Amino acid sequence: MKQSLRHHKIIELVRQKGYLSTEDLVATLAVSPQTIRRDLNILAELDLIRRHHGGAASPSSGENADYGERKQFFSRQKNAIAQEAVKLIPNGSSLFIDIGTTPEAVAHALLAHERLRIVTNNLNAAHLLRQNKTFDITMAGGSLRSDGGIIGEATVNFISQFRLDFGILGISAIDVDGSLLDYDYHEVQVKRAIIDSSRQTLLVVDHSKFTRQAMVRLGHLEDVDYLLTDELPNAIAKNLQDSSTKVDRKSGSAGM
Repeated sequence: MKQSLRHHKIIELVRQKGYLSTEDLVATLAVSPQTIRRDLNILAELDLIRRHHGGAASPSSGENADYGERKQFFSRQKNAIAQEAVKLIPNGSSLFIDIGTTPEAVAHALLAHERLRIVTNNLNAAHLLRQNKTFDITMAGGSLRSDGGIIGEATVNFISQFRLDFGILGISAIDVDGSLLDYDYHEVQVKRAIIDSSRQTLLVVDHSKFTRQAMVRLGHLEDVDYLLTDELPNAIAKNLQDSSTKVDRKSGSAGM
């Protein structure tokens, strides 16, 4: 296959799937890993893809991906992260569950627990959690988004009335200096309220969040008690060496 055709195919595949590993591309295009790495470097320089550790992702933008697309990205990794997160939560605990597909994966993993008292602004998570009859679920009020998230001043005021054991937090992007970033100012205010109202905060993120860009700053990784992810860039790991933030890396399968 000619290089130009191969580049076109790579761009098309990455756009369709959101992320592909180098191994996936090697198998699909029947070329060597060295060829794929050269292709990815060229396409990344042209800003046609986002070069990623072990593969390629769609170019980053100032807007978050559609909820349906985000739900499909790295599902195995998110489930692996969720399984580690729920090990930290004893039966009978109280907790917040934030907006986002990884917090939703945590909600699903919590179904084997008992007697949890849960406050959430995530309609999708609440729908999952209601399957467990021992759970006490409280929904935050506010403005309902198309992805099932509830945000706004009323949401912040509601959450601020509580003091719960754990906060399960998602985030859209993490900068190289450890800054926590998101796309929506109103959503950031809700996340800040969850951090302030939780005795311990668990930040659950897949590795794609370390390569994305967003413009609204929530805080820093040192503001959370646990960072649960599947891969951690070396720069972030070094920044957290002297931090009280505990890091747990749990890899899912390399495939989609």
